Amino acid sequence: VQLEESGGGSVQAGGSLRLACAVSIASGPPFSRYAVGWFRQAPGKERENVAAINWTGDGHYYADSVKGRFTISRENAENTVYLQMDSLKPEDTAVYYCAATYGLGINYPYDLKYDYWGQGTQVTVSS
Repeated sequence: VQLEESGGGSVQAGGSLRLACAVSIASGPPFSRYAVGWFRQAPGKERENVAAINWTGDGHYYADSVKGRFTISRENAENTVYLQMDSLKPEDTAVYYCAATYGLGINYPYDLKYDYWGQGTQVTVSS
């Protein structure tokens, strides 16, 4: 299982970005059986799980810091999970990573142990 993030960049405060996490699976269960999470890590700070989506797409988790501003979604036909980020703040500046784990049967994707990780994409929000 390989994950690749895209869509990062620089934006002014109040702006929007949409990150994409493309998942490639050579063998084994299909993408539709995986839960996917988005994490971020800023310099000198711990990694934070900002959002996650379950295998069916109807279970979501959001950190309090992004609730109401970020939206996670998945498109199984494209093996892709998106993170729509609106009303961005300078404190959202970080490297954003997506991660995946087999998630059949998981309804609420909180505090999952992820097995596969992408390389990350930088998001910079200027004031």
